[in-house]
Amino acid sequence: MRRLFMLCLALTCLQAQAETYRWTDSAGRTVISDTPPPGQTKSVVKTGEAAEAGEALPFATRKAMASFPVTLYTSADCVADCKQARDVLNGRGVPFTEKMVQKQEDIDELKQLVGDAAVPSLKVGKQSFRGFDGAAYNNLLDLAGYPKTAPYGSKPAGGLSQ
Repeated sequence: MRRLFMLCLALTCLQAQAETYRWTDSAGRTVISDTPPPGQTKSVVKTGEAAEAGEALPFATRKAMASFPVTLYTSADCVADCKQARDVLNGRGVPFTEKMVQKQEDIDELKQLVGDAAVPSLKVGKQSFRGFDGAAYNNLLDLAGYPKTAPYGSKPAGGLSQ
């Protein structure tokens, strides 16, 4: 009987991880279903693996991420310092966006942020730091409430945004 109960519990957990869709129908009702919405419904939110990945982050990381998002500014010719900057962020398990400075508007944005177009530069919430200094990066992340070490099994973050 106990084995049957455990089997039923395991099957229920597997079904709970199935992909679901959430949308608002023409009458204004919110619909949640395991089948895709009909036709060309707009504002469809698909949950499943992507949602679970965000939920897998520690609570402290999710809280810090919501209040103090992290952006790392890099360039194509920045190799050693930018790698060290990424390593600091990934070593702490910090989800971040990496922005490659290529266009004039990117350069202007960076100049407004740190005073010149120095890379790497780190933005944590509204605070920023020009250049690479591991201690300064860690200080900004500590103040924002990010954990000091990455959780076991965490995957590197980053990735370039245009």
